Amino acid sequence: MDTVIDRLSDIEKVAGSVMDDAGVRKKALAKEMEEKTAAFDQELERKTAERISQIQEQMEREMQEELDKQASDAKAAIARLEETYEKHHKAYAQTLFQNMIKE
Repeated sequence: MDTVIDRLSDIEKVAGSVMDDAGVRKKALAKEMEEKTAAFDQELERKTAERISQIQEQMEREMQEELDKQASDAKAAIARLEETYEKHHKAYAQTLFQNMIKE
């Protein structure tokens, strides 16, 4: 009977040791998962910030190109207006003068 009790006591000690080891492994795995999650979050944040930066740079380039095109178009329009004025300003003035003195 003592042998059975000793054997049960040994089994209980082994079971307690297994449970303690399982608790230690569980804590180690939880810590490892936290570290992996933190590393993943940092990498994701870095990639997101990098992508946002790329998109901002692209949008700034496109905006500058559009502004340059609009400035060029405006200069061309002003040049055309000035050319038309130089060619026809005497006729415009004469027509305006005639309209003013008719009435």
